[in-house]
Amino acid sequence: MRTRSTWLGWVLVGCLAGLLVGGPVGVGRAQAPGSAGMVRIGLDVDAGTGDPRFALDSSAYRLGELVYDGLVYLNNRQAPEPSLASSWDTPTPTTWVFHLRRGVTFHDGQPFTADDVVYTFETILDPSSKAPYRSLYTPITKVEKVDAYTVRMTTSAPYAPLLSYLNIGIVPKHIGEKNDGSLASHPVGTGPFRFVSWDRGSKITLEANARYWGGAPKVRGLVINIVPDNSARAAAVEAGDLDFIHSPLSPQDVARLRKSSNLIVTKMTGLGITYLNINTSVWPLSDVKVRQALAYLTDRQAIAADIYQGMDQAATSLLTPGLWAYTGSVRQPEYNPAKARALLQEDGFTLQGGVYEKDGKPLAIELWTHSEDPNRVQAVEFLQNAWQKYGFRVKVSTNEWPTFSSAVYASKHQVALLGWLNIVDPDRLMFNQFTSNGGQNWEKYSNPTVDALLQRGRTTLDRAARAKIYQQAAQILANDQPYDVLLYQGYVVVQSAQLHGFVPNPSGNLKTLDAVTLGGR
Repeated sequence: MRTRSTWLGWVLVGCLAGLLVGGPVGVGRAQAPGSAGMVRIGLDVDAGTGDPRFALDSSAYRLGELVYDGLVYLNNRQAPEPSLASSWDTPTPTTWVFHLRRGVTFHDGQPFTADDVVYTFETILDPSSKAPYRSLYTPITKVEKVDAYTVRMTTSAPYAPLLSYLNIGIVPKHIGEKNDGSLASHPVGTGPFRFVSWDRGSKITLEANARYWGGAPKVRGLVINIVPDNSARAAAVEAGDLDFIHSPLSPQDVARLRKSSNLIVTKMTGLGITYLNINTSVWPLSDVKVRQALAYLTDRQAIAADIYQGMDQAATSLLTPGLWAYTGSVRQPEYNPAKARALLQEDGFTLQGGVYEKDGKPLAIELWTHSEDPNRVQAVEFLQNAWQKYGFRVKVSTNEWPTFSSAVYASKHQVALLGWLNIVDPDRLMFNQFTSNGGQNWEKYSNPTVDALLQRGRTTLDRAARAKIYQQAAQILANDQPYDVLLYQGYVVVQSAQLHGFVPNPSGNLKTLDAVTLGGR
């Protein structure tokens, strides 16, 4: 277990490092390899679960990528490659036949077979399981075992993004069917690293799977340290107490770490957005003109430049530049306070003592984010000042991620600043989030036209036709503003110069840690 003194040390070094921004370079001491071949990773939040079927936060994804394998693996271009499925056929547009890899065992020594694949997807599709991403798989109407190493999936209609979603970890039926929830706290997969221990809120220890079908990792294992504060994580990698950190990171820290000869910093366009989730079910945000007025009062360029210092880009719509459906012609309302003022007055609001009112009720909202990311805290404070300047009454609230995320998932918020990662297909960002019954429609948005478009988007196989469908849906959403997309996220990796062989993936996937070496090549 990490000692309190070490934790406090990182925080103090983080504070000192912050004071040194713009000062002398080379503040980090010489790096030493992780203890006895263990790679030390720093993540911002603890994983919510070790069961990939119920993963919802980014750390749960990262843990799943290391302990489990999916039928496919999405490479750094997000193209599906064989994993537990060594190959697949599509005899009809609605039939997929997967040929499974033989000789694979779970970490407890039990063999991997078609039964595990059928079990994994049947439990995800079972409404009573409440799997958060169930709606990504509901077009699958049947999952059948053909033989011990062949599985056939049937879909209700052609389903364009299916392969992109089959990277979810396959769980062992013999453990899962006990229904004791043990996979959540003691994950057992077929992946390159075996679970050893989990000190909640502090660290997760994994060891190399010597029998991994893809070849045993070259390091002895991984220690995933939970270090919520961005600057403390940066200070720890700078001091040689961690070997690897990645986004979210603070731009001022990244700029400093780039100057260290002991570190390698890689930056690329990510597959994520930072956005405001606006609860459309509560007044005054149930009024589309109020949501549009907020959009006109949101200076995304200033947030990108002043708070994120260019690490992330100001967003113009839901469609990120890394997506094949991207077009610059889809645009949400741009910063224009005069238009916001006109819109509110047209909607019947009058300014009383510096705050707009309607029917005797002030235009008051609460703006939430989580406390682990100082840039997000800065962003909500920026927005509070900007919106109050033009007649909104704004209360800011920050809480630790578990408290914050639980409340947002229960739609108890008004406006919440958070992000999405792993946007490997437009369907991934839009279907679950904006269809009326979507499992992650925390903003309670409902629009039959959008429902129909997003349904067409996933059943249309021609990519050019799909792009037009998503562009049409994105423009409606830009006008309706259930989301105000603030930033297109960059993805940054900072690693020890002695860590070799890691291939960054813009999705944040850590799978290629199975091929790294530490120290001499």
